[in-house]
Amino acid sequence: MSKAQIDQVFEKLKESGDKAFISYIMAGDGGLDGLKHQIKTLEAAGVDIIELGIPFSDPVADGPVIQQAGIRALDAGVSLRKILDELKKIKDDINVPIVLMTYINPVLNIGYQAFAEDARNSGVSGVILPDVPFEEEDEISTHLGDNDIALVRLVTLTSDEGRIRELCEGAEGFLYAVTVKGTTGGRTSFGEDTYELLRKIKGIADVPVCAGFGVSNREMAEALGDHCDGVIVGSKIVEMLHQGEAEGIKNLIPEKSSAVK
Repeated sequence: MSKAQIDQVFEKLKESGDKAFISYIMAGDGGLDGLKHQIKTLEAAGVDIIELGIPFSDPVADGPVIQQAGIRALDAGVSLRKILDELKKIKDDINVPIVLMTYINPVLNIGYQAFAEDARNSGVSGVILPDVPFEEEDEISTHLGDNDIALVRLVTLTSDEGRIRELCEGAEGFLYAVTVKGTTGGRTSFGEDTYELLRKIKGIADVPVCAGFGVSNREMAEALGDHCDGVIVGSKIVEMLHQGEAEGIKNLIPEKSSAVK
């Protein structure tokens, strides 16, 4: 895989008039030996891109459900290096782009260049680093770019238009629009400020815009999708996998026109 695979997913969806459905899961929650099965389950449900979380001891952007999933993975001895090794073993069986969501410390532990090379060899198409400011991304983004991996930037509700324009300039893969002022976790609704943010980013960005944080059902996904190019669902899917309710994941995904007979 490479960042071109992300572009191809969005191009195909645009042609059919559909929105991307991106699923977040915590790598190693339930053991790394189950990672391939989880990924194939998501593929079968209709997920377009998988955001693969890396367990970390101080996850500042994660809400309670994902924090607990990370603790379970850490307790099982899971690390970024082990996850990359597992992905390398199973990459030929994966048919959707994989985007890693990790904090910078595990990357620093491996080293920027070694991480980027290992990620490429493991079939990774993109990386999200929520604790790396835009002003400090150059060092890691250079190594990722050299290995054909997109660095996906986040835009928040508190970003003003000037900041949004900075983040949109040279953006790769897609822009991750954070829909709430806070951490991940299910919400019951979104305010007008969320939809206004999405419209504003869409009016500036040259890459797809996807909305995440707080999406917990199909109706919310559809409502957000009306204002952007895709949605990201995390906590709800992490919870369903942990509780053995994977069969219900497909009910979260808005029906695509290509699936209509």
